[in-house]
Amino acid sequence: MKPDKVIALYSALRSANPDPQSELEFHSPFELLIAVILSAQATDKSVNLATRKLYPKANTPAAILKLGVAGLSPFIRHIGLYNAKAKNVIETCRLLLERHAGEVPHDRAALEALPGVGRKTANVVLNVAFREPTMAVDTHVFRVANRTGLAPGATPLAVEQKLLKITPKQFMQHAHHWLILHGRYVCVARLPRCYECAIAAYCAYKPKTPPPAQA
Repeated sequence: MKPDKVIALYSALRSANPDPQSELEFHSPFELLIAVILSAQATDKSVNLATRKLYPKANTPAAILKLGVAGLSPFIRHIGLYNAKAKNVIETCRLLLERHAGEVPHDRAALEALPGVGRKTANVVLNVAFREPTMAVDTHVFRVANRTGLAPGATPLAVEQKLLKITPKQFMQHAHHWLILHGRYVCVARLPRCYECAIAAYCAYKPKTPPPAQA
């Protein structure tokens, strides 16, 4: 996609949503970190349902570590892969206390050394909690980047690297949230809602999906 079209695409997304926010509910970098770990292969809605009950009881590394896997599991039982996630969260809390004085590290390598934290999770934490201009590529961003022609790539890392290269500086802080939310609600996987898309004029996807027939 040519630079002028990239600018137009991001400008349209910004006009439609000037201040995009994570749909995960949190009040600290630690709460965000745990929510993102829990969100792998799960919906933000299901994670929020869990953390609304968990965080009033335990929202620090020490408090969640004290729960242990057995105490944490009932809070997250409705989330996919909850057994593995419970173990990762408890171990992450232990390492935060042992290595980082209970604080979430502002460092990619240190974040990725925590159980359950991969590149995407680290990018989310760095962007949302620490305001770094990172690009977290989940399934929605991957789909939108490829479908529109904005940053086609065969792997999430390839898409991330291309997005970092072609996204103008003035859009970087919010870029991944615009793309995530666009993929979640408009450029959906099975039948994209092209008829209500703010960036349809700049998108390479054809044929565009027509609006549903009126009954």
